[in-house]
Amino acid sequence: MNLDVLYEDFPIIEGNRLSLKKIEVSHLDDVFSIYNNDRVFEYCGILPKHNIETVKNMIGHFERDYNKRSRIKWGVLIPGSSGKLVGIIEAFDFNSKVNMVTIGYYFDENYWGQGFATEAVQLLTRFLFEQVNLNRIQAEVMPANENSKCVLLKNGFLKEGTLRQASVWTGKGIVDLELYAQLKEDYKP
Repeated sequence: MNLDVLYEDFPIIEGNRLSLKKIEVSHLDDVFSIYNNDRVFEYCGILPKHNIETVKNMIGHFERDYNKRSRIKWGVLIPGSSGKLVGIIEAFDFNSKVNMVTIGYYFDENYWGQGFATEAVQLLTRFLFEQVNLNRIQAEVMPANENSKCVLLKNGFLKEGTLRQASVWTGKGIVDLELYAQLKEDYKP
């Protein structure tokens, strides 16, 4: 695992329709649009935020977590003149003993169903396997979150099972989680 690729300089990941870049205060309105929507966090262990100042402070926390090397959040942007931030994708819980990481993502509801989450996961998966040299990437999904499961399956992740009453998620209590993962040996660019 080469974490220096992640933490020497904030990595920018470019795709056909999307760029994964550092979230800045200039993205505040777009980030607030995501966090202010209760439906976005229906299947997440995150509470929506209905105060723009709270979201502004959170952007500072993204930087703090990055500097502590504990978590990295990318803004999912549509390049070009708009530079619209349509989602957030993250990597966290790096485990160097088994060379793995957990990922998560959430998108502005106005951009659901357009393939942006699928492409963002594809870009991040490629980067984590090819540049960071991870062996395993995993995601935990609430069983009712069919859309997220489809995104992972389209990207070559396999459902490994259900973790029954295995976690406490903010605003949800004790939840079941389905575990999806991909190993580098199974990865097909």
